[in-house]
Amino acid sequence: MSNETSRRDFLKLAAAGTAALGALPASLGAKFAQGGGKLSLDKGMVYTMLPKGMSVADRFKLARDTGFKVVQAPTTPDQNEAEELKKAADAVGVRIDSVMNMAHWRYPLSSSDPSDVAKSMEGMRTSLHNAKLWGSDAVLLVPAVVNPQTSYHDAWVRSQKEIRKLIPLAEELKVVIAIEEVWNKFLLSPLEMRTYINEFHSPWIKAWFDVGNVVLYGYPQDWIHTLGKQIVKLHLKDFKLEHSRYEWVNLGDGQVMWPAVRQALIDIGYSGSAICELESGDEAYLRDVSNRIDRLLIQA
Repeated sequence: MSNETSRRDFLKLAAAGTAALGALPASLGAKFAQGGGKLSLDKGMVYTMLPKGMSVADRFKLARDTGFKVVQAPTTPDQNEAEELKKAADAVGVRIDSVMNMAHWRYPLSSSDPSDVAKSMEGMRTSLHNAKLWGSDAVLLVPAVVNPQTSYHDAWVRSQKEIRKLIPLAEELKVVIAIEEVWNKFLLSPLEMRTYINEFHSPWIKAWFDVGNVVLYGYPQDWIHTLGKQIVKLHLKDFKLEHSRYEWVNLGDGQVMWPAVRQALIDIGYSGSAICELESGDEAYLRDVSNRIDRLLIQA
């Protein structure tokens, strides 16, 4: 290949990347242009961290009062409930930042059962429409589950086939489908996850990176550097392994190397939401979690 051909190909790729960037929601597109030595994050939590005994309005108010700007809400098929969530969030100035898709574990896109796949696809369509209603810019998706009935290869091929069918709707609604790495025996390295996402050739398929999920078999900072600009959202949790026993623990109480994670996020120019996915608790507990995010990532 000549140098001139290589140069032309490079310019084509650069132009395509710029065009794709411009297509993303402003809240995500702006993020990729930022960098420098300071980490700017919107603190968030999953909705289930808020006490169940409170009203929807009081739950969102508590999120705000304990220092959280954004909340990740679950898929909500009931339209009245979805509108209630939006009204409560708007009333206190908290943004429903993203949607936690709820159908992908029980009904994985990688299933050989067409009825399971159909239910999973319907769940994703509902999640995407929830995101549009709430003003969210991403839906979290666990893309596949490898098990005795589903090989790694089949999980890869089947899930990609179905996700490609969702891209037109994601583009229409201006909502990114964010692929998360979890304990599903799939996408076990950052190189695989990067390749899996790249094969869609779409700005509407990105990565949702969970800091705690990879500690058992990798290093979050390595994943962050490898995935780079593919990362559009973060989950925060911590993980502790001792004497063949493990547990999920509060931020800073486990084996996540938070200074290295923070530096990696700075290195890739990440700024956006960082959403805790921890157990639920009262106001004092939530304030403590909020302060831990400040100490470990924002004010470090």
